[in-house]
Amino acid sequence: MIQDLTTDLESQQPIVEEKTLSLYDLVASGGVAGTIIIVILLILLFVALYIYFERLFKIKASSKIDSNFMLQIKDHVTNGRIDSAKMLCAKEGSPVARLTEKGISRIGSPLEDINSAIENAGKLEVYKLEKNVSVLATIAGAAPMIGFLGTVIGMVLAFHTLATSGGQAEMGTLAEGIYTAMTTTVAGLIVGIIAYIGYNHLVVKTDKVVHQMEANAVDFLDLLNEPA
Repeated sequence: MIQDLTTDLESQQPIVEEKTLSLYDLVASGGVAGTIIIVILLILLFVALYIYFERLFKIKASSKIDSNFMLQIKDHVTNGRIDSAKMLCAKEGSPVARLTEKGISRIGSPLEDINSAIENAGKLEVYKLEKNVSVLATIAGAAPMIGFLGTVIGMVLAFHTLATSGGQAEMGTLAEGIYTAMTTTVAGLIVGIIAYIGYNHLVVKTDKVVHQMEANAVDFLDLLNEPA
Protein backbone atom coordinates (compact mmCIF):
# COMPACT_ATOMS: atom_id res chain seq x y z
CA MET A 1 0.00 0.00 0.00
CA ILE A 2 2.89 2.32 0.83
CA GLN A 3 4.33 1.65 -2.60
CA ASP A 4 1.00 2.51 -4.23
CA LEU A 5 0.84 5.77 -2.24
CA THR A 6 4.35 6.67 -3.32
CA THR A 7 3.46 5.95 -6.93
CA ASP A 8 0.37 8.16 -6.66
CA LEU A 9 2.40 11.04 -5.18
CA GLU A 10 4.98 10.78 -7.93
CA SER A 11 2.29 10.75 -10.59
CA GLN A 12 0.74 13.91 -9.12
CA GLN A 13 3.99 15.90 -9.26
CA PRO A 14 3.95 18.41 -12.14
CA ILE A 15 6.30 17.65 -14.98
CA VAL A 16 8.61 20.60 -15.56
CA GLU A 17 9.46 20.94 -19.21
CA GLU A 18 12.85 22.41 -19.98
CA LYS A 19 12.39 25.47 -22.14
CA THR A 20 14.98 25.99 -24.81
CA LEU A 21 15.59 29.30 -26.54
CA SER A 22 16.51 29.28 -30.19
CA LEU A 23 18.60 31.99 -31.81
CA TYR A 24 15.60 33.19 -33.76
CA ASP A 25 13.48 33.44 -30.60
CA LEU A 26 16.29 35.30 -28.86
CA VAL A 27 16.47 37.88 -31.64
CA ALA A 28 12.74 38.16 -32.27
CA SER A 29 11.84 38.51 -28.59
CA GLY A 30 13.88 41.69 -28.32
CA GLY A 31 11.12 43.80 -29.78
CA VAL A 32 11.33 46.08 -32.78
CA ALA A 33 14.33 48.07 -31.48
CA GLY A 34 16.33 44.97 -30.55
CA THR A 35 15.58 43.25 -33.84
CA ILE A 36 16.62 46.31 -35.85
CA ILE A 37 19.92 46.56 -33.97
CA ILE A 38 20.65 42.84 -34.44
CA VAL A 39 19.95 43.16 -38.16
CA ILE A 40 22.31 46.16 -38.36
CA LEU A 41 25.03 44.18 -36.58
CA LEU A 42 24.54 41.23 -38.94
CA ILE A 43 24.95 43.58 -41.91
CA LEU A 44 28.13 45.00 -40.36
CA LEU A 45 29.42 41.46 -39.81
CA PHE A 46 28.81 40.61 -43.46
CA VAL A 47 30.58 43.79 -44.60
CA ALA A 48 33.52 43.12 -42.28
CA LEU A 49 33.96 39.53 -43.48
CA TYR A 50 33.67 40.58 -47.13
CA ILE A 51 36.29 43.33 -46.79
CA TYR A 52 38.62 41.06 -44.81
CA PHE A 53 38.67 38.17 -47.28
CA GLU A 54 38.70 40.45 -50.35
CA ARG A 55 41.70 42.39 -49.01
CA LEU A 56 43.43 39.26 -47.75
CA PHE A 57 43.39 37.62 -51.18
CA LYS A 58 44.44 40.90 -52.81
CA ILE A 59 47.38 41.39 -50.44
CA LYS A 60 48.50 37.78 -50.82
CA ALA A 61 48.46 38.15 -54.60
CA SER A 62 50.43 41.41 -54.33
CA SER A 63 53.12 39.83 -52.17
CA LYS A 64 53.94 37.12 -54.73
CA ILE A 65 57.06 37.90 -56.73
CA ASP A 66 59.70 35.87 -58.51
CA SER A 67 62.79 35.49 -56.35
CA ASN A 68 64.97 36.14 -59.41
CA PHE A 69 63.05 39.27 -60.42
CA MET A 70 65.63 41.82 -59.31
CA LEU A 71 68.49 39.75 -60.70
CA GLN A 72 66.79 39.74 -64.10
CA ILE A 73 66.14 43.48 -63.86
CA LYS A 74 69.77 44.06 -63.02
CA ASP A 75 70.87 41.99 -66.00
CA HIS A 76 68.58 43.89 -68.40
CA VAL A 77 69.50 47.34 -67.08
CA THR A 78 73.27 46.78 -67.00
CA ASN A 79 73.14 45.52 -70.56
CA GLY A 80 71.01 48.43 -71.75
CA ARG A 81 67.88 46.36 -72.42
CA ILE A 82 65.48 48.89 -70.93
CA ASP A 83 62.50 47.74 -72.98
CA SER A 84 63.05 44.15 -71.88
CA ALA A 85 63.17 45.31 -68.25
CA LYS A 86 59.87 47.17 -68.68
CA MET A 87 58.27 44.12 -70.28
CA LEU A 88 59.43 41.98 -67.38
CA CYS A 89 57.87 44.43 -64.89
CA ALA A 90 54.61 44.48 -66.83
CA LYS A 91 54.56 40.68 -66.91
CA GLU A 92 55.17 40.43 -63.16
CA GLY A 93 52.32 42.82 -62.36
CA SER A 94 53.04 43.13 -58.63
CA PRO A 95 53.44 46.36 -56.64
CA VAL A 96 57.20 45.78 -56.51
CA ALA A 97 57.29 45.38 -60.27
CA ARG A 98 55.25 48.55 -60.82
CA LEU A 99 57.60 50.54 -58.58
CA THR A 100 60.58 49.15 -60.43
CA GLU A 101 58.98 49.97 -63.76
CA LYS A 102 58.42 53.54 -62.61
CA GLY A 103 62.11 53.81 -61.73
CA ILE A 104 63.19 52.25 -65.04
CA SER A 105 61.07 54.76 -66.97
CA ARG A 106 63.02 57.56 -65.25
CA ILE A 107 66.48 56.21 -66.07
CA GLY A 108 68.57 59.08 -67.36
CA SER A 109 67.04 61.57 -64.94
CA PRO A 110 68.78 62.72 -61.75
CA LEU A 111 68.77 60.11 -59.01
CA GLU A 112 66.64 62.32 -56.77
CA ASP A 113 63.93 62.48 -59.43
CA ILE A 114 63.99 58.71 -59.78
CA ASN A 115 63.72 58.32 -56.01
CA SER A 116 60.80 60.77 -55.86
CA ALA A 117 59.00 58.97 -58.68
CA ILE A 118 59.39 55.64 -56.87
CA GLU A 119 58.18 57.15 -53.58
CA ASN A 120 55.09 58.63 -55.21
CA ALA A 121 54.32 55.34 -56.93
CA GLY A 122 54.83 53.56 -53.62
CA LYS A 123 52.28 55.79 -51.89
CA LEU A 124 49.76 54.94 -54.59
CA GLU A 125 50.42 51.21 -54.19
CA VAL A 126 50.03 51.44 -50.41
CA TYR A 127 46.74 53.28 -50.89
CA LYS A 128 45.53 50.48 -53.15
CA LEU A 129 46.53 47.84 -50.59
CA GLU A 130 44.80 49.67 -47.74
CA LYS A 131 41.59 50.27 -49.68
CA ASN A 132 38.53 49.80 -47.40
CA VAL A 133 40.70 48.49 -44.55
CA SER A 134 39.79 51.55 -42.49
CA VAL A 135 36.15 50.42 -42.71
CA LEU A 136 37.11 47.40 -40.62
CA ALA A 137 38.53 49.69 -37.94
CA THR A 138 35.29 51.70 -37.98
CA ILE A 139 33.19 48.55 -37.61
CA ALA A 140 35.44 47.32 -34.80
CA GLY A 141 34.71 50.49 -32.86
CA ALA A 142 31.10 51.07 -33.85
CA ALA A 143 29.69 47.54 -33.44
CA PRO A 144 30.16 47.32 -29.63
CA MET A 145 28.68 50.80 -29.20
CA ILE A 146 25.65 49.83 -31.30
CA GLY A 147 25.29 46.73 -29.13
CA PHE A 148 25.46 48.84 -25.96
CA LEU A 149 22.83 51.13 -27.43
CA GLY A 150 20.51 48.17 -27.85
CA THR A 151 21.12 47.13 -24.26
CA VAL A 152 20.38 50.60 -22.94
CA ILE A 153 17.18 50.76 -24.98
CA GLY A 154 16.14 47.35 -23.63
CA MET A 155 16.84 48.40 -20.04
CA VAL A 156 14.91 51.64 -20.51
CA LEU A 157 11.92 49.71 -21.83
CA ALA A 158 12.16 47.18 -18.99
CA PHE A 159 12.18 49.89 -16.30
CA HIS A 160 9.44 51.75 -18.12
CA THR A 161 7.31 48.61 -17.88
CA LEU A 162 8.11 48.42 -14.17
CA ALA A 163 7.26 52.09 -13.63
CA THR A 164 3.99 52.04 -15.54
CA SER A 165 2.81 48.87 -13.79
CA GLY A 166 3.04 50.49 -10.38
CA GLY A 167 5.73 48.07 -9.30
CA GLN A 168 3.52 45.07 -9.99
CA ALA A 169 5.30 43.86 -13.14
CA GLU A 170 6.12 40.17 -13.20
CA MET A 171 9.79 39.36 -12.67
CA GLY A 172 9.65 36.94 -15.58
CA THR A 173 8.68 39.74 -17.92
CA LEU A 174 11.46 41.99 -16.65
CA ALA A 175 14.06 39.21 -16.77
CA GLU A 176 13.09 38.32 -20.31
CA GLY A 177 13.47 41.93 -21.41
CA ILE A 178 16.82 42.28 -19.68
CA TYR A 179 18.49 39.17 -21.09
CA THR A 180 17.08 39.95 -24.50
CA ALA A 181 18.57 43.43 -24.27
CA MET A 182 21.93 41.92 -23.34
CA THR A 183 21.98 39.91 -26.57
CA THR A 184 22.63 43.13 -28.48
CA THR A 185 25.75 43.70 -26.41
CA VAL A 186 26.94 40.15 -27.05
CA ALA A 187 26.29 40.51 -30.78
CA GLY A 188 28.03 43.90 -30.89
CA LEU A 189 31.09 42.57 -29.08
CA ILE A 190 31.31 39.53 -31.36
CA VAL A 191 31.16 41.68 -34.50
CA GLY A 192 33.62 44.18 -33.02
CA ILE A 193 36.13 41.48 -32.04
CA ILE A 194 35.97 39.84 -35.47
CA ALA A 195 36.46 43.19 -37.22
CA TYR A 196 39.29 44.18 -34.87
CA ILE A 197 41.21 40.93 -35.38
CA GLY A 198 40.66 41.11 -39.14
CA TYR A 199 41.85 44.72 -39.26
CA ASN A 200 45.07 44.02 -37.36
CA HIS A 201 45.78 40.94 -39.44
CA LEU A 202 45.44 42.95 -42.66
CA VAL A 203 47.67 45.68 -41.24
CA VAL A 204 50.41 43.13 -40.56
CA LYS A 205 50.06 41.65 -44.04
CA THR A 206 50.15 45.11 -45.64
CA ASP A 207 53.25 46.09 -43.67
CA LYS A 208 55.04 43.03 -45.03
CA VAL A 209 54.23 44.03 -48.61
CA VAL A 210 55.33 47.63 -47.92
CA HIS A 211 58.60 46.38 -46.48
CA GLN A 212 59.05 44.23 -49.57
CA MET A 213 58.50 47.25 -51.82
CA GLU A 214 60.95 49.38 -49.83
CA ALA A 215 63.63 46.68 -49.91
CA ASN A 216 63.34 46.24 -53.67
CA ALA A 217 63.29 50.01 -54.23
CA VAL A 218 66.56 50.29 -52.32
CA ASP A 219 68.06 47.46 -54.39
CA PHE A 220 67.03 49.23 -57.60
CA LEU A 221 68.52 52.55 -56.50
CA ASP A 222 71.73 50.75 -55.49
CA LEU A 223 71.78 49.23 -58.96
CA LEU A 224 71.68 52.69 -60.52
CA ASN A 225 74.44 53.88 -58.20
CA GLU A 226 76.79 51.08 -59.18
CA PRO A 227 79.75 52.27 -61.23
CA ALA A 228 79.52 51.42 -64.91
